[in-house]
Amino acid sequence: MSIQITTSPKVYIGLDIHKKTWTVSIQTDLFFHKTYSMPSKSCDLEQYVTNNFHNHDIYLVYEVGCCGFSVARYFLNLGWNVLVFNPADVKTGNKERYQKTDALDAKNLSNQLKSGTLKGINIPTEVEDQFTSLARHRTQVTKKLRTTKLHIKSLLLFHAVEVPVEYDNSNWSNGFIEWLEKVKFSTTCGDLALQGKIRMYKFVKSEYLEIANQMRAYCRKSHKEDYNLLKSIPGIGGYLASVIIAECGDLRRFNTEGQFASFVGIVPGIHISGGSEKCLGITPRSRSQLRSYLIEAAWMAVRKDLEMQQYYRKHQGKNVKSIIVKVAHKMTRRILAVVKTQTPYKINKNIISEKSIV
Repeated sequence: MSIQITTSPKVYIGLDIHKKTWTVSIQTDLFFHKTYSMPSKSCDLEQYVTNNFHNHDIYLVYEVGCCGFSVARYFLNLGWNVLVFNPADVKTGNKERYQKTDALDAKNLSNQLKSGTLKGINIPTEVEDQFTSLARHRTQVTKKLRTTKLHIKSLLLFHAVEVPVEYDNSNWSNGFIEWLEKVKFSTTCGDLALQGKIRMYKFVKSEYLEIANQMRAYCRKSHKEDYNLLKSIPGIGGYLASVIIAECGDLRRFNTEGQFASFVGIVPGIHISGGSEKCLGITPRSRSQLRSYLIEAAWMAVRKDLEMQQYYRKHQGKNVKSIIVKVAHKMTRRILAVVKTQTPYKINKNIISEKSIV
């Protein structure tokens, strides 16, 4: 009597990825195969697996890092099952704290992949990934702009150049720039130092403005529906709407509002043990820049939206920072709701409904 095999043989590959080399640990559903090092070329691993594991279902895992998601997309296009995870999510025992090598890490990953204990993160498309890169470049330029302004102010302070009262604030007007250009030091070297910093400031400022315009233009063209839905929410303008799309991709992939809030990082850290409960503050796991923008937007929402004002007043007496985080959390629910229902937000809708009932 012949026996028919109904389950395809499986291969589990753990990758420890570095810039120049990969450490690969391979095992099948029946036995451990090998652990070895190889050059960081996806095609080499593809060739090895094709030669040695024909007609196997291939499962591969690695932690997201310097190589991003390009490796995952390469193998997904081959029909492999690829899982990418946050490094903080891999389970390690006490032994791994004292014995850590690339080979042990790769083998640990293949073991956990086989046992099904790893939880993966979303793998963005190449288009989504590159738009995220543009948004993060804008964040880097923003930091550079702040640094450049600080350098100019520091130079003036160091050489006892007094800034007029009307310009001595964080808002740099065109009038302040014109004043800066007229400042003269006692030597040519001082003038050259200041002029160089002003040129740097103007270049970074132009890049800062241009990238924001490019992001908004891209969203109006490629994500017009979601972009306009997000802009309907008080506190969210064109730039923040584009950042949300860049950082989150397709918002419809989130099943619940809690998942989206956790992704952004607007959820509390909690430690409950033995009947005692301790709040650890806002979670450190976040899309830090997006979370920062949403908290800033929450202040604007409180100013524009009566419903948000009522929600803010209801928590008055608590720490102001805690209240505004609660408002930002409420905004995440609105963000997901307008996109998934494809319905623009109507300001003060609930308040109007309550008055009409009364």
